Parts: sequence; C-alpha cells; structure tokens
Amino acid sequence: MKNILKIIVLLFMFTTAQAQFGNGGFGNNNGGFGNDGMGRAGMGQMPQQEPEKPKEIPAEVTAKKVVDNLKTKLQLDELQVIAISNLITKSIKQQGVILKQEVSEAEKSETLKAMFETTDRKIMEMLNKPQKEKYNVMIEERK
Repeated sequence: MKNILKIIVLLFMFTTAQAQFGNGGFGNNNGGFGNDGMGRAGMGQMPQQEPEKPKEIPAEVTAKKVVDNLKTKLQLDELQVIAISNLITKSIKQQGVILKQEVSEAEKSETLKAMFETTDRKIMEMLNKPQKEKYNVMIEERK
C-alpha cells in the first residue's frame, strides 16, 4: 500500500512539474527548448518571420506615368516623350540612390531639391514656348 501511495505521489509531482516547465523543457515563455532542442519551431509552432518589405516600383513604370501625364497636359510629340522619359527615369533612379544614403535628412533634402531643379531645367530645354508656360504653371502647382 505504501508503494502504491509513493507511486501516486511521484506521478502527481511529475505531471505538475511537466505542466510548469512544458514537456520537460523550459516552457514556451523561455524559448520553448524541449527535449529535442529545436525551440519553438520544434514544438509545432510557426517560426517568426519578418514582415515583407513593399516591392519597389521600377523607375521605368513611374517615369511612364509621369510622362503620360505630361504628354496629355503639354501635348508632347514622340521625340519629346522619349527624351523626357529617359530623363525622368534617370532622375528617379538617382532619387532612390540619394534616399538610401546614410546622411542627414537635411542633406538628402538639399540634394533632392537640386536634382529636381536640374531635371525641371532640362525638361524646359526640350519644350516649345507654349509648353514651357504650361510646365511653369505645373511646377508652381507642385510647390
């Protein structure tokens, strides 16, 4: 009878300890390292994944949208469309490089401002007089 009582007490103590420490390991709150040493992933849980970064839109796609807008508003001819498209694509790629630089936000802002002014000036060189007037209005609206 004493042996049966000892077995029951030992069994009760074992199940209590197992409930506290989680499958003989250190429990889920401490990393969940069970007997297999695999951690939480080994205990049937999905491993944590970092959220996906938004996919970058290619510069050419963005440039096409901008040029399509300019083509409509300024009535660009095909040669102007090609030249301005190339210029804007290059500008967007430069913008991406500038934004990824490890410099202060003030420096990025100044560099981007200079780049936008240069791009606007180069676009103006490709336009005729009525187009320049419309483009100046667009620039002012953008500001």
